Amino acid sequence: MFLDSLMGFFSTDVAMDLGTANTLVFVKGRGIVLNEPSVVAVDKASGRVLAVGGEAKLMLGRTPDGISAVRPLKDGVIADFEVTEDLLREFVHKVQKHKFLVRPRIIICVPSGITEVEKRAVIDSAVRAGCREPVLLVPEPIAAAIGVGLPVDTPTGNMVVDIGGGTTEIAVIALNGIVTKTSIRVGGDEMDEAIANYAKKAYNMLIGEQTAERIKIEIGSAFPLPEEMDMEIKGRDLVRGIPRTLRVSSVEIREALQEPIGNIVNALRESLERTPPELAADIVDRGIFLTGGGALLRGLDLLLREVTNLNIRVAQDPLTCVVLGAGKILEHLEDFGKVILGGHRG
Repeated sequence: MFLDSLMGFFSTDVAMDLGTANTLVFVKGRGIVLNEPSVVAVDKASGRVLAVGGEAKLMLGRTPDGISAVRPLKDGVIADFEVTEDLLREFVHKVQKHKFLVRPRIIICVPSGITEVEKRAVIDSAVRAGCREPVLLVPEPIAAAIGVGLPVDTPTGNMVVDIGGGTTEIAVIALNGIVTKTSIRVGGDEMDEAIANYAKKAYNMLIGEQTAERIKIEIGSAFPLPEEMDMEIKGRDLVRGIPRTLRVSSVEIREALQEPIGNIVNALRESLERTPPELAADIVDRGIFLTGGGALLRGLDLLLREVTNLNIRVAQDPLTCVVLGAGKILEHLEDFGKVILGGHRG
């Protein structure tokens, strides 16, 4: 008992939004201390980690044969166990002041559609990366709703659409639980992929994923803009095999994004159709909250408003809602015990 309380005193309590595109870490008493891309660069021969986060992301698509820069999470879940473990270990070490003393307690946000096998993979990776058991898991939509400041413990329905790098989570939350949920494996990554495919089809030009992401951020939109924009992009000509530059407009990029955005719109429609009438009435009154990096796409709120005829609100800082919600849960575990998915003891 004394040892447990001593360990609690020395360890760092950590809440983590382990995302496909970015990982954010909240430390109890200190707030958000880390926001880095979920990328790891590894030496292929020795298996040694060379870089993690922003430094590793710069290497994506630019590494020599001996180095591999990878994103170990795909569609919100673990695709590469060993590299995810490396990622978790490096990030936990970065934020923990007393590395040498004890294992930190951790809460990890996961997609609401996660399977038991995927849950187990997250827990095992966290334990092997040096976190204390039990590892606590929280569904991302609930964490996002708490991060936005919605009263998740009341009988009133709250609807959240969390658009991440690999998944879009749509959930109606009431009484500390998810009443209806729709989880689709479409997010920012699919948008980048759609832009890269458009460049290939329309211009016979090959562009990298970082270029596609930059195009999405700079001129991407889901709804006609008051003033359309354009930008210069660089890539490789597929016919002649040489580097090339061209200009693309926001109108073309909007066309390129039609499919992934259409999937999100359809998922939202489907979720609204399955919402019980009493909660649907609450949503008419309260509106729908958009969180996650995808919520920053220009005009997405206007498009969803037009489709649903409901009030669509973009959270103040969509990128940090999930980790801030997980942080609140961490700081008030006794109040939020019901939203925890579970953990396990060895």
